Amino acid sequence: MRTMVHVGEKVRRLREEQALTQEELAQKAGITLTSVSRIELNKAEPRPKTRRKLAEALGVEPSELLAEED
Repeated sequence: MRTMVHVGEKVRRLREEQALTQEELAQKAGITLTSVSRIELNKAEPRPKTRRKLAEALGVEPSELLAEED
């Protein structure tokens, strides 16, 4: 069965794979810790600019952070 993978889940998984804390990711991406937390909890959908910053900080293409079935 296929399940929906949300942007926040992908961000959290990639962050954890790189052994980064939320604070470290926030600093690396130039966004607030609150933003990272809300995105990972799926309480906020990152805007395109924020998604690009997160993707760059995580070393992936922004399209990899878009929600899709996995």
